[in-house]
Amino acid sequence: MSIAMPVAFNAWSAMLNNFVVEKAAFTGVEIGILQSLREVPGFLSFTLVFVLLIIKEQTFAVFSLALLGLGVCLTGFFPTIYGLYFTTILMSTGFHYFEAVKQSLSLQWLSQKEAPIVLGKLLAIGSLTSLLVYGCLWIFLEIFELSYYINFLIAGGVCLALAFIMFISFPNFPSKVEQNQNLVLRKRYWLYYLLTFLSGARRQIFVVFAAFLMVEKFGYSASQVTLLFLINYAFNYLFAEKIGRMIGKFGERKALTFEYIGLILVFVAYGLVEDATLAAFLYVLDHMFFALAIAITTYFQKIADPKDMASNAGVSFTINHIAAVIIPALLGMVWIWSHSLVFYIGALFALLSLISARLIPETPAPQNETRFSFRHEVTNT
Repeated sequence: MSIAMPVAFNAWSAMLNNFVVEKAAFTGVEIGILQSLREVPGFLSFTLVFVLLIIKEQTFAVFSLALLGLGVCLTGFFPTIYGLYFTTILMSTGFHYFEAVKQSLSLQWLSQKEAPIVLGKLLAIGSLTSLLVYGCLWIFLEIFELSYYINFLIAGGVCLALAFIMFISFPNFPSKVEQNQNLVLRKRYWLYYLLTFLSGARRQIFVVFAAFLMVEKFGYSASQVTLLFLINYAFNYLFAEKIGRMIGKFGERKALTFEYIGLILVFVAYGLVEDATLAAFLYVLDHMFFALAIAITTYFQKIADPKDMASNAGVSFTINHIAAVIIPALLGMVWIWSHSLVFYIGALFALLSLISARLIPETPAPQNETRFSFRHEVTNT
């Protein structure tokens, strides 16, 4: 699964900005709307709990991957505004349901001790796959000069084929704990929900506008954007497992503090940058910091009831995408007026994330979800 997803999604991401500009004449307004539409299925991820009443999580994960592959396959055949809106929603539905189920299954199948390390390994596996994808994509675009629709077709087709192989070849692996079949929104998880919300808001600015900056302002070609992705995922492949070990050693609060301080500086620099090479460096640095987001997942695993993993996966994805549905379209309007202001808003979200991360206790656990609850326990004692 960690191989199949990046084959389709990362190829789609690498080509999207150039494809929409060259073939559909998108501006910041249209790309903002498209990215907001892309996040609607993420916002509706809470419906996952209802789907799991009739289908097993593992089976649904494979089906979602197939839907992702199909959407990517069709993208190149519809180079129009509404055609791209349709294929994006189709692709995104598969992607977001898969990511929600993947998080749920990971937290159910892994112990707290091994989770940071194994999640880091899964990130490294996905990054190695991404390296191969971007390497092939660069060759297809630069050497063989294959058209966009052929590249979309190949990437989506590989994902579809892998989903079919997983469906027919793997047994269903049982969960260790029977999962709640209701929507779960617990008051004691409030800090996790806040971190998730801010992460979604902040990440959208990076995913949508940092990449678009490379193409619109600095004129990067599809092959050059692909090279940037290659550098990003080379870092993840080399260091993702080490990052997971670091989180396990130093704890979530320190890891997230380091990430958010770095992101504040990067977003401010985005707002000031005028040099194409420096912009590329910031883009790579930005991506490196996001690898530390594993810490939000492991923090939740430590404070949560094991029965809540499946239902909360959908709820947390919905919370993550509340801002994601609104921000790209709104900031698309701001983008027309000021590129810099978009990134200064991103720095503000990173600052709020930093303040929130400092509320994580040194040893998160049930009844010790935040530093407030720790103080409460000390007072009672």
